[in-house]
Amino acid sequence: MKLTEEQLQQFDRDGFLFFPGLFKPDEVKVLTDEVPRLYAQDRPENIRERAGGVVRTNFAAHLYSDPFARLARHPRMVDPVMQLLGEQLYMHQFKINGKMAFDGDLWQWHQDYGTWFNDDQMPEPRAMNVAIFLDEVNEFNGPLMFIPGSHKLGVIEAKHDLVTTSYPLWTITNDTIRQLVERGGIVAPKGVAGSMILFHSCLVHASTANLSPWNRVSVYLSLCAVSNHIRRFKRPEFIAHRDFTPIECLPDDCLLKAYPVDLPWLHGTPPSALISEAA
Repeated sequence: MKLTEEQLQQFDRDGFLFFPGLFKPDEVKVLTDEVPRLYAQDRPENIRERAGGVVRTNFAAHLYSDPFARLARHPRMVDPVMQLLGEQLYMHQFKINGKMAFDGDLWQWHQDYGTWFNDDQMPEPRAMNVAIFLDEVNEFNGPLMFIPGSHKLGVIEAKHDLVTTSYPLWTITNDTIRQLVERGGIVAPKGVAGSMILFHSCLVHASTANLSPWNRVSVYLSLCAVSNHIRRFKRPEFIAHRDFTPIECLPDDCLLKAYPVDLPWLHGTPPSALISEAA
């Protein structure tokens, strides 16, 4: 999938692009059928909410789940980022965020690159997120909120929040958010399952808790330019990957055809992936 000149200009201005219904229902079903099996496993890659024990984030499913391994190589997700960065990509992070009905907690205001810079020593913000809605996203089930244009400000001062939720983030102060919103406003893309968002790693974003009766599960590929790979292995490998091999895309129908893929963690997480090698 190749971005048009108009889309390139929009991304430069806003820091994100939204593609409603890009993946069709039969493609999405391949993924949604797999999620309950992944969430039911007792693996370290499943990070659970502080309350209720439901899965908040599943990491690295592309290393032990066939459908998600194929998604990780999907040209609709990989090619636009390669076009924007002008370089081959590796998988910095792969996660399935499960903002479950009634129990899904908030994600504080943050920039993803803030964490990647502070924790992983990623040299530059030459990395992006691509997200697919596995459920319909509406105004009630905790949609992602973006501050358009905030990516142009570079890395914003943040503090390491280890308390608010079950997952630590480098979060931005309320005063700074007020200033950013006065300048750029807030938008929250909503749409059917199969919709896709591409957004810059410096774009400030957040989401509220899900108090609705509808799940809001999404898949996120964090794709980084190979030359920009992380320099510090402070976090476990299932969170911040250390394999910088360029991604080779599969054909566009890879969710509907069982193309062969490697599943190196199929029989369990390797002990080395649980170790933080540097502080």
